[in-house]
Amino acid sequence: MTATQKIFGIIISICIFTIIIYLVKKGKLREEYSWLWLLTGVVMLVLVLWYDILLFVTHLIGAVLPTTTLFIFSIVFLILLSLHFAIKISILTDEVKNLAQKVSLLEAENNQQQTILAQ
Repeated sequence: MTATQKIFGIIISICIFTIIIYLVKKGKLREEYSWLWLLTGVVMLVLVLWYDILLFVTHLIGAVLPTTTLFIFSIVFLILLSLHFAIKISILTDEVKNLAQKVSLLEAENNQQQTILAQ
């Protein structure tokens, strides 16, 4: 890996850290998700600083090029992230349905009490 590539990788990793910390401070990203993105930045930094680890993993999984290894792990990461968010969306959908039902029951009860008071 050339010096220019290392510098670029380090700058990108630092940018990821900075953006994540900024988003958490501003309340645009919850802390429960920030660890995942901070971990991603750490992995990027480790792979930039110790390129031999990437070469070792590449040989370990039988890939030809280190870029193939990065591509494979990036796809696995995105699949797992999509699965996590699908689970979260399913849970939130059920909660919204339950809340809508409770609001409907409360409105019906409120209308009933207003009808009784109006008489």
